[in-house]
Amino acid sequence: MIKAVVFDVGETLIDETRIWSRWAERLGVSSFVLMGALGGMAALDRSHSDAFRLVRPGFDLGAEVAAWERDDPHGPRNEFDAGDLYPDVRDALAAIRAAGYQVIIAGNQPRRAYDALVAMDLPADSVHTSEGWGVAKPDPEFFAKVAAVAGREPAEILYVGDRLDNDVLPAAAAGMRTALLRRGPWGYLHAERPRAADADVIADDLHAILPALRGLT
Repeated sequence: MIKAVVFDVGETLIDETRIWSRWAERLGVSSFVLMGALGGMAALDRSHSDAFRLVRPGFDLGAEVAAWERDDPHGPRNEFDAGDLYPDVRDALAAIRAAGYQVIIAGNQPRRAYDALVAMDLPADSVHTSEGWGVAKPDPEFFAKVAAVAGREPAEILYVGDRLDNDVLPAAAAGMRTALLRRGPWGYLHAERPRAADADVIADDLHAILPALRGLT
């Protein structure tokens, strides 16, 4: 029986459209160009960093982030806030929690994302980031930490995310139940792949998670 529901962050809870648009401006290309490049990399199972290098050869992510912070220390840059939440997040998480499930947020995010998520005061029992843990998905240790903070057996956890490679497949390998969310570039692409059938649930939005939970044993 599922007792805890754990949510990824980017394109699960957070709409990254504004972040990618700011990156496009930073790189000197249109949003259309960068998002097209991102979609291409997603289809090829390549990193988003490869999209940056496609439009700016020799691109160094760490150096660019540091330079951006120096240039615009008080701007939003590549960060998110409550205005970037998908519209269904608060109500869906609140309903899941009210139904008696433990709600946890844990995704591949920098440490500063923890502060942003906590400031949103979401209906969640705890918030965790990969940088805070020192390990990132799809490393099995990430999912071991998920189970540890939940205080549950892996089979009692449903992990919800938008990707097969980072979310569904490694969470399932760790013994968890999984939900693949069809939103964001990776979500739509991955839902069409044969291994999407490995997910226990394929959902179009977060409101579909609670009804699906009732069907999982």
